[in-house]
Amino acid sequence: MAMRRSAGGVTMHDVAAMAGVSIKTVSNVVNGYPYIRPATKQRVEEAIERLGYQLNITARNLRQGRTGMIGLALPELSLPYFAELADSVIAAADDLGLTVLVELTGAVRQREIDVLKSDRRRLSDGLLFSPLALGQEDAGLLDVGYPVVLLGERIFNGPADHVTMANVEAARAATEYLLSAGRRRIALIGAHPGERIGSAGLRETGYRQAIEAAGLTVDPALIVEAGLWHRSTGAEATHRLLDSGAPVDAVFALNDAMALGALHALHDRRVTVPDDVAVIGFDDIDEAKYSTPTLTTVSPGREQIAQTAVDLLRRRIDGTADEPFQQFVADFSIVVRESTAFPL
Repeated sequence: MAMRRSAGGVTMHDVAAMAGVSIKTVSNVVNGYPYIRPATKQRVEEAIERLGYQLNITARNLRQGRTGMIGLALPELSLPYFAELADSVIAAADDLGLTVLVELTGAVRQREIDVLKSDRRRLSDGLLFSPLALGQEDAGLLDVGYPVVLLGERIFNGPADHVTMANVEAARAATEYLLSAGRRRIALIGAHPGERIGSAGLRETGYRQAIEAAGLTVDPALIVEAGLWHRSTGAEATHRLLDSGAPVDAVFALNDAMALGALHALHDRRVTVPDDVAVIGFDDIDEAKYSTPTLTTVSPGREQIAQTAVDLLRRRIDGTADEPFQQFVADFSIVVRESTAFPL
C-alpha cells in the first residue's frame, strides 16, 4: 500500500487508510474518546504503531483553545523536597504531552495571591499550587476561573481538588518507630508554635499522639522551634537543644533538610549517631541515601502525589472529571537507614 505523507511525515489519513476507518475515528482514538469498539481501537493503535504516527499536540491544543501547558507554583527550589517534587510533576506531565511552567513564590503571601491572579495564567490551562503563606481563611481565593489542584497542608476543603500527604499518621509512625527501639527522650526539631494546619502543626500532632499513647509526657524542652526548614535551621535547632542540657536519645526532624543539619550538629558536638542519639527525617529526598550516616526517613509518597495531582488537573482541563472536588492522601512508609540502624 502506498502511503501518503505530509511534510511532517505520516498523517491521520495514512493511519485511517491502513486501519480501514474514517479520519474521525482515528482522531477519537488518539484523543482518548471513550466510546469506541475495542476491535476498532486496536486496529487504529496497531496502524499508529506500524506507521510511527505522532500526534501534533500543538495543533490539537490550538483547535481546543488550550496551550498544552500547566503551571506549578512552589515556595522554592532550594529545598530538595520541592525540587524533587517539581521533577516528578514534570515527568508525569510529559507522559500526558503537557509542558510545565514553574513559578516560585518564596512563601510570600502577596506573591502567592499574585500567582492565582496573574495574567500568566493565560499561558497555562491549569495550576498546581503549593502555598505556604496562605491559610485556611484564604480558601475563597482558590475560586478562580480555571482548574486548580492544591498541594500541601495550608488549606483544606477549598473549592479545588487537593492532593496531600498523611502528615499526622506518618509523624506518629515515625515517633512510634523510635519508641519501639526503646528511645524515650525524643526531640522534635522544626516546630512552629501555635500552628495547627500546616506541615509543622500536623506533624507535631502525630508526634504528640505517639508520645502520649506510650504513656509518656510530652516534654516542652524537647520541642525545638525552627523557622524555614533548611539544613542551617536544623543544625541551629540541634545546637540549642544540646546547649539546653535536656537529655535526649533521639531526634525527629520534621523534614530531611533539617535532619541533615541535625546530623552535622551532632557530629560537630561528638555525639554518636545512632548509638547516643538516633535521627529520623521526613521526605525521603535523594540526599538522604548519601549522608553519613545515611538517613532514616519517612517517604510521604512524592511520586504518587505528583502523578495524582497531574492526572486530576488534566481531567479538570479536559472536562472528564465531573465529580465533586476530591481530596487525595498519599501512602507513606518508613525507610530505615543507618541513622537509626534498628529494624522495623
